Amino acid sequence: MYGRGRPRAALAAAALLACARPEPPIAAADDCPVLVRDGQLRMGTVLEISLCAPDRARGEALVAQSFARVAELERVFSTFDPASETSRLNESSGRGPQRVSPPLARLVADSLSLSRLTRGSFDVTVGPLVALWSAAGRADRLPSAGELAAARARVGFELVRADADAGTVELRVAGAALDFGGVAKGWTLDRLCESLRAAGVTRALLSFGGSSLAALGAAPGEERWGIGLRDPAGGLAGAVGLRDRSLSVSESLGQSVSIGGRRYGHVIDPRTGAPLERAQLAAVLAPDGATAEALSKALLILGERDGIALLDALPERCGILIDESGRSWTSRGWNDAAHWVPRE
Repeated sequence: MYGRGRPRAALAAAALLACARPEPPIAAADDCPVLVRDGQLRMGTVLEISLCAPDRARGEALVAQSFARVAELERVFSTFDPASETSRLNESSGRGPQRVSPPLARLVADSLSLSRLTRGSFDVTVGPLVALWSAAGRADRLPSAGELAAARARVGFELVRADADAGTVELRVAGAALDFGGVAKGWTLDRLCESLRAAGVTRALLSFGGSSLAALGAAPGEERWGIGLRDPAGGLAGAVGLRDRSLSVSESLGQSVSIGGRRYGHVIDPRTGAPLERAQLAAVLAPDGATAEALSKALLILGERDGIALLDALPERCGILIDESGRSWTSRGWNDAAHWVPRE
């Protein structure tokens, strides 16, 4: 309910690619001998990769390696897989420090830093609240005050201790649970971009269902990769030009449950325990995908005043918040950094 979609959301994600898909020329430019493109179902949505390579065999090998790397990482931090490393860590909450793999240790450390950056509005310990509201949706019954209080007592990034030197993570309270749905896709794209850069790739676009995107360089023959940004009503809000940046797009009601005829979104405010109910879309540009993802959730939760103020205080980060009526609020630098072209 907080970030990651389940596999059944893949068809909707694939439809969104029609809006978010880059539109490079059919023929590659002189500095892009071959443009290789492929997509696979990964992390509950469609991951599409487009990259320039010296030849097709090399390009296809790089794309295949990227998909394989995502599969490896998903086995580490998926909460839908009871055998994943994160699921096992959650089961050990309250039992002291647990030794974890380097990828999980890094993801936890990065997530805790992002929680501090967003003043607690982004928090990967939101797992108990995700479980509570998921159950409430299935039962068509709002959580009681006692249930909500009990879940909130197990949420808070200060309940996590990560020791990089020892390679351990501790969930200090029994019943606490990590949920990386709000950051995993962007964080994973960061790792893929690191590998592609090391392999000499200078032009690539990676997109998780149009919600988490990372660009290396520009589309062949172009100055940027062109990305369509939809509005909360499903229409086209405008176009973004992406180059050597990451973009995260989050919707408050992208997935929702109905309880008593009232819609409750999948993004939950970890500070109050309540899901968002107002239909809005947030898009954030940042140098890396993990930061873009965390800030897009923070922008939704903090809203047009405090969320925009947070972005204005951060260098090289900017964003836009759009509501279902089409009204929008932008942070300083969004129009220029995003090369924003709103729909007329």
